[in-house]
Amino acid sequence: MLRNKDLLELKRRFKKEACTITRMCGCYVDSNKNRIVELNENFLNLDEEEFYKYLEIAKKALSGTIGNNLLELSFEKKEAESGGKQQYLLGLRESGLKNPDLLEHLYDMIIENYDYAGNYLILIFHDAYDVITKTNDNLKTDESEEVFTYLLCAICPVNLSKPGLGYRADENRIGVRIQDRVVGAPDVGFMFPSFVERSSDIHTLTYYVRDANDSHRDFIEAALGCGAKRTATEELNTFSSIVKAAVAPVIEDSEGVLLDIQEKLNDIVDEHEAAMEDLVVIDPDELTLTAEIIKDVLADREIPDATAALIQEHVTEEFGDTPPAVKNLINEKAIEKNNKEKKEIRLLEEVAALKQENLEKAEQIDTLVSMEAPLNPEEAKNWAEVFLRMKPDKAKQVKCQIIDGQKYLMVPIAEDENINLNGAVITGQP
Repeated sequence: MLRNKDLLELKRRFKKEACTITRMCGCYVDSNKNRIVELNENFLNLDEEEFYKYLEIAKKALSGTIGNNLLELSFEKKEAESGGKQQYLLGLRESGLKNPDLLEHLYDMIIENYDYAGNYLILIFHDAYDVITKTNDNLKTDESEEVFTYLLCAICPVNLSKPGLGYRADENRIGVRIQDRVVGAPDVGFMFPSFVERSSDIHTLTYYVRDANDSHRDFIEAALGCGAKRTATEELNTFSSIVKAAVAPVIEDSEGVLLDIQEKLNDIVDEHEAAMEDLVVIDPDELTLTAEIIKDVLADREIPDATAALIQEHVTEEFGDTPPAVKNLINEKAIEKNNKEKKEIRLLEEVAALKQENLEKAEQIDTLVSMEAPLNPEEAKNWAEVFLRMKPDKAKQVKCQIIDGQKYLMVPIAEDENINLNGAVITGQP
């Protein structure tokens, strides 16, 4: 199984002082699938500027997320036989890219099967990495474990630079800039063999695709002889399309149904990962989609039986014997956005409730004030430090009393009576 740390171990060597790439070959192809120019270079003898540009392309062909931009592909059984693509790649590797016929075959194989409308550059690197043995505590020794010899291929689009103004040195003026053909980052690529657990696996190759929405499945099968595999993004898109197509005729909000299903799947993944942590499993297997999981999730959402059966049928047809990882079917951004919207709605409801509560209190105060006669402005001028207004019956109950040498005004308050103190309503309860 591909691991990030294995790929990082290779890419860390892609710098001037550690690079061991021996040779680089390639060809430039125009939009009519004609080979315009071919390359065959001793990599370490390249000019420094070119060296770093090509090295950056090589590094890019091993970048991205495993399962999305990087896929571990297995060869079909027939490709391991004489004349098969696995055997051909082994021969190309052993030749050190010095066999013109084998290189021509690679170019023709890519040109015939790579579906791209514009110009592109095919590059292939040959490298030999002396894998140093590591101890159990991850410390390196001076002993060599094996020499990992591999090919790294990158297919890069070549597009015209953007038009614009620039300095024309030949005419010493500002004028229309001459457009150049510029080599872009790799669109697809592959490494053969795969580097798995710091060792060579000749039965698989590591496939790179820049756009995870399109893995170029036909190219994988026809040019590389491997069983096609969807990226995580393609699995998500396929599953989403199946659910929405089945649900739309019976439930108007198919997007909402899909989101509810994904939230339920997300809960299942969280429960699975928590269980693996409790069992102290270091590298747990990914939870894959099963008929039971689909059934439980759809039942929880109360989707009609006929619709649920249709979803299950189409999922089985699309994914067959290679069920997707459940986590690949979850649109985390959509869930996060939905949770944020729900939180905002709750806050708005709480604010509205507080406003209503304050409004009701204000109305109570206005009611109490309206029960009293309005103050005469002239009388207000003569207010003392304490000014009380109350109903005549209540005024008769007021008494003065001296406690510890301090005079107090005693106003008896019943439990069902309220006090309006400087505009604030206070109940009579203690």
